[in-house]
Amino acid sequence: MNKILRGIMTYRKTTREHMVAEFKQVKNNPEPKAVFFTCMDSRMIPTRFTDTAVGDMFVVRNAGNLIPNSHHFQDEYFSCEPAALELGCIINDIRHIIVCGHSDCKAMNLLYQLRDPELSSLNNRRISPLRSWLCTHANSSLERFLDWKEAGMKDPLVFSSETPLRKFVAYIDPEDKFAIEDKLSQVNTLQQLSNIASYGLLKERLENFNCHIHALWFDIYTGDIYYFSRGAKRFVEINENSIEKLLEEVEKYYS
Repeated sequence: MNKILRGIMTYRKTTREHMVAEFKQVKNNPEPKAVFFTCMDSRMIPTRFTDTAVGDMFVVRNAGNLIPNSHHFQDEYFSCEPAALELGCIINDIRHIIVCGHSDCKAMNLLYQLRDPELSSLNNRRISPLRSWLCTHANSSLERFLDWKEAGMKDPLVFSSETPLRKFVAYIDPEDKFAIEDKLSQVNTLQQLSNIASYGLLKERLENFNCHIHALWFDIYTGDIYYFSRGAKRFVEINENSIEKLLEEVEKYYS
């Protein structure tokens, strides 16, 4: 708390005036462009690595950047993630949903360990909210990953996206650059696109191309950011060599 309180004093002396001016600028007419789901990891600072400012994005954070599939909920029982989808995409008419995973994700590291039946047992889930959260809402990612791993980790995976018929192919880390848990993190990030599309409240917008779902992946050790390109069928590093082609893809499919 000492660091936080002193940080607030620094903010008062430096950036507060500028930030308040930004608040006033967007107060009556904010136009956020994306709902951004990412991990609660303290190293993930999405507004910094996307160079976005006040009013640009709704940001939702949790352990493992998960969006629970709609089949987990009945009647009025929901979690904050689908509520954020409604607030962002229905009430505020935001057209782009982004899921951003990252390397060395502690939630994904634990999820990989939970392939051990003893660690994922009901007794262990009862004493660990985090294990219960992952076993409930990330098990589909783990199952897909383990099937892929058992098959040799070479073949592509197929994910459904905006609609059950609108599928995409994904080659996961074809250069074998990343640790096994990071490969799981990438699979998990893509699985969330299917989970988002499971919500009936988005069905019409997704079918009519009025709402689009994207995946990013952040390597915290290099600072590199990857965009999942459906054309390239893989996560592509966003850099000086790839940016124009990625912008063309976004313009073609998601404008």
